[in-house]
Amino acid sequence: MDKSKIPAGQRQALGALMDDHRAVKKLFKSFEQSKSNKESIAGETCNQLAMHARIEEEIFYPALRGVSDDLDALLDEAKVEHGVAKDLIAAIRRAADSDRLEATYKVLTEYVGHHVEEEEGDMFEAVIKQNVDLREVATRMATLKEELLALAA
Repeated sequence: MDKSKIPAGQRQALGALMDDHRAVKKLFKSFEQSKSNKESIAGETCNQLAMHARIEEEIFYPALRGVSDDLDALLDEAKVEHGVAKDLIAAIRRAADSDRLEATYKVLTEYVGHHVEEEEGDMFEAVIKQNVDLREVATRMATLKEELLALAA
């Protein structure tokens, strides 16, 4: 999805989520290309995904709940997908120095890739179609992200 084509009332919120998606995709690529430092890249990926999921679950998804039946169905699916991703993140954190790290990280990469495609495609398109104003939501998302980054520092 091209951020410049997102309506103004949704651009900041959807753009921030898309930026997070791109940052994690870069980490996935770095992990794949790395000969060493995989544990560090995996840890950073897990931290980024955990922060992103928290922002979506606490602010973004609740703001969309009840807008339409289609969006509610997508939110239900996203909640299940987040649960599976959290299980994979926990497994990666436990396997950080084991032979299973690469296999588990690969599954996470594929799983998150699928989730991002559905979110940016189906969910974001539905948000745009329903003309949901996300300006205040974007402000709250940015505030939470700043707080989480400060805690991580």
